[in-house]
Amino acid sequence: MEDGLLDRVDGNANVHRWSEQTQLEKGDSIAVGYISELSGYTRISVTQNNLQELKEIWDQWGSETKQLFYGNYGDLPYLLDVQIDEHLFRALAQFWNPAYSCFTFGEVDLVPTIEEYTALLRCPRFQADRIYSRAVNVPIFWKKLMAITGMSEQWITARIKEKGECKCISWDALKGLILTYPDETKRVDVFALSLYGLMVFPRALGYVDEATTDLFHRLNKRVTSVPSILAETFRSLGTCRKTGAGRFVGCAQLLLAWFYSHFRLIDKVVCRVFFEDYSPLKDIVASTRKVDVPKENWMALLQNLQLKDVEWRAPWMIPGEILYRCGSFDWVPLLGIWGAIGYAPLLVLRQFSLRQFVPATHGLIQSEFAYRGADYKKKVGEISSAWNKTCRLKGVVIGPATTLKYVEWRGRRINDNILEPNMEGARPMEEYLQVMPSELEIMKQEFERKNLELEKRIAKLEEKKMYLSLDIDVQKIEVEKERKEKRKIEEDRDDLKNTTKRHKYP
Repeated sequence: MEDGLLDRVDGNANVHRWSEQTQLEKGDSIAVGYISELSGYTRISVTQNNLQELKEIWDQWGSETKQLFYGNYGDLPYLLDVQIDEHLFRALAQFWNPAYSCFTFGEVDLVPTIEEYTALLRCPRFQADRIYSRAVNVPIFWKKLMAITGMSEQWITARIKEKGECKCISWDALKGLILTYPDETKRVDVFALSLYGLMVFPRALGYVDEATTDLFHRLNKRVTSVPSILAETFRSLGTCRKTGAGRFVGCAQLLLAWFYSHFRLIDKVVCRVFFEDYSPLKDIVASTRKVDVPKENWMALLQNLQLKDVEWRAPWMIPGEILYRCGSFDWVPLLGIWGAIGYAPLLVLRQFSLRQFVPATHGLIQSEFAYRGADYKKKVGEISSAWNKTCRLKGVVIGPATTLKYVEWRGRRINDNILEPNMEGARPMEEYLQVMPSELEIMKQEFERKNLELEKRIAKLEEKKMYLSLDIDVQKIEVEKERKEKRKIEEDRDDLKNTTKRHKYP
């Protein structure tokens, strides 16, 4: 959408009435009698690309080159330092609720939102309503690569490979350009493309595929990549849940950074959220507490999660307007690079410190489709048009409260084969987490240890000084005593001389 001309901002009370009335008339995403086809347990693989070479290149760059990257592509490089906790991720996948496009942990619904991911990535180029839409006539792959890399057609075509159903270019070829290309801007562009292909959309391991390149090619037109990142995250989780197994093809690092922010796994630090240079991802990487938790413990913790265990609004999130629907859709449709899906931000109003009311969710379960077949282009066109008429919610921040109707609705809502809470034997959240110190805590502990050692050394020196002072005083007394004895001896000697003289000369 251009310049927000068709963007509408609604008050909380109006959206509240509309949402409850819509749910009453249309019903929920799934209705009574629905039979889930999801398996009881999802075997999900979190196999990722090895990002060490990307990290080494980033670490070698100077501050000017890094600032150029931040200005063009945001804070993505901080994700290179986010470690993938496979136990946590596999447990998380079991609680993805495809019917509502959200995580359902016991009585808690949570989902990463466009506003949250936009705040995390902090890319100055992103224009909120300029979304990626798969073009009807997609430019030829080698032409897009030529535009991004500045290399010749011959060089590009010699390095394009076929991987399954898609064309790709290898990381080795792109790495060579980053290390040797004389143009700094092109080096940054190729590095950013590699991050998107290897970390954000890691479909073909070791390669950057054509669909990723198509999205990346649009970024210089101020298109935001956030809806596409969310779409492929949701679609991949849903696919794995529906098939009972599979490899997660999404940005696991970004999803975990979001998760840590909502589950008090970040040390309490002063968030300088209103400072222009404040980076939430940098803060998360530096202050996330490392926990050594078996998958079984994560499962039990998430299954019996309580409202009090949740950090509803992430500490780095600034309250603002929330995109809650587009065009004729009752929720927000998301166009990915391989397919589309919808999600309902009204499900998670507490993540924005707003009162949670009954959300409109009808149609969500039918919203997902892949870019295949005869009908998908028409659907893509409808979604693109819907994004030309967005509706946003602006409410009063009151904290994570709920309406009575929401509590009743949530109690009777039918979920899609999600583990029900089992409070028998449930323990407090802290007991499940064997907390290991974060990088910030380690630095603090090291400082305190060195400070204590220094204080001990100073105390010893003071003690030594005191003893030395005592020794000096004792020595002074001894010297004075010797001097007195010497004077007495001299006096006795003089007396003896005088006595001798008197006897000798009477």
